[in-house]
Amino acid sequence: MVNSLEDKKGEDIVLLDLKNIVSFTDYFVICTGTSDRMLDALANSAMDDIRKKFKKKAKKQGNSRDGWVIVDYGDVVVHLFSPDQRDFYQIEELWEDGKVLLKLK
Repeated sequence: MVNSLEDKKGEDIVLLDLKNIVSFTDYFVICTGTSDRMLDALANSAMDDIRKKFKKKAKKQGNSRDGWVIVDYGDVVVHLFSPDQRDFYQIEELWEDGKVLLKLK
């Protein structure tokens, strides 16, 4: 999934391991898209990747116009942000107890 986000030009991709912290998911993938159109493309790419690799249907929440889209398939939750919203919510700091498994600029 990280590769598909990177292929779609997602920026500042972070993979957090939350297995020992929360019960509702194992991982967060956090990624920035520079436009509404890019956020939609990233969300669609993540959903397609999940469907192909894991034979699961992911749930999409949020709206690219609002700057935050979530793709949730249980074990992994993908957070797609505009730069402004990512800076505002600072989700990496909120979940700083999670183990950073991957960080791509």
